[in-house]
Amino acid sequence: MKVIDGSYGEGGGQILRTSVALSCITGEDIKVIKIRAKRPKPGLKRQHITAIKAAATLCKAEVEGLELGSTEIVFRPGSIISGSFKFNIGTAGSITLVLQTLLPIMLYTPSNVTVELRGGTDVPWSPPIDYFRNVITWHVSKLSNSVIKTELIRRGHYPRGGGIVRVSVINPSRELNSLRLIKRGDIKYIKGNSHCVRLPRHVAERQASAAKDELIKEGINVPIDINTEWYEASKDPHLGPGSGIVLWCVCDNTVLGADSLGAKGKRAELVGTEAARKLIKDLRTGMALDTHMSDNIVPYVALAKGESLVGCSELTMHAFTNVWLVKNVLNVEASVEGELGKPFILRVKGKSISY
Repeated sequence: MKVIDGSYGEGGGQILRTSVALSCITGEDIKVIKIRAKRPKPGLKRQHITAIKAAATLCKAEVEGLELGSTEIVFRPGSIISGSFKFNIGTAGSITLVLQTLLPIMLYTPSNVTVELRGGTDVPWSPPIDYFRNVITWHVSKLSNSVIKTELIRRGHYPRGGGIVRVSVINPSRELNSLRLIKRGDIKYIKGNSHCVRLPRHVAERQASAAKDELIKEGINVPIDINTEWYEASKDPHLGPGSGIVLWCVCDNTVLGADSLGAKGKRAELVGTEAARKLIKDLRTGMALDTHMSDNIVPYVALAKGESLVGCSELTMHAFTNVWLVKNVLNVEASVEGELGKPFILRVKGKSISY
């Protein structure tokens, strides 16, 4: 049984989520210790418990230590199954972070699989659902021949949650291809979605306008189309309130994204400007992957057949930790060329796992 130190690197929940996903796919038992040791409140939260329970369901696993606040679990996977499943985080815990565990497993199911999750879709410290369905799934689809379908049924913001997302993988490929993607190429166009729930319509409009103005001010001279999503108060199905914006830039070779969330007392203009500045910063590097995708891609290329070479916008501690993790769990050759906080090249010789 492999023992994974959850306090390594950034020392957060990512180590747990990725370890469990890789355990399901490889069929190898793991023990994760010191879970979230570097967080103010270490141990499992509801979001992590939901992710582990869902993964255990998909691969018929036995789990020990699955309770709130636990800092150690043992995960013994069985065989991966298909079907339709529903899981409820029970709080505004991040749906997309649960999907960080589930999506890799879903690519290896014997046939079509659907997972419906309830919780937070647009919450701090996690990818918004619009980033997941417009950036993450685009890249994962490049690595597999599967069709990934994401349905946003209802948004959920912190602290009330109540969001509903349904993700399906159709014709799971059961193997992943290597990726050679260094430079982004020329910018073709930028799209986005600015939303608000249980708030006046002008909040979404101001976020979108501020983001577009910032992009134009920085000399980005391509078509920019930012949709505004708003609901009449009498017809708004959300628990809310909440707002946010996600931008994604389609280039010759890739898609890069950026986002910002609204908060009480935070002007809508600042929300839009923040997202635009994040995107501009990553575009200036010329690399193929934005900052967040740079760490999200690591488990996928580590499972793929052949060697992957990827250009990434910024070496964060999340990316550094994920590289360390796949080397230890999968025994793959993986390296980064670059320094923390700067652009880097990711090189991984994948495990070549197929079913």
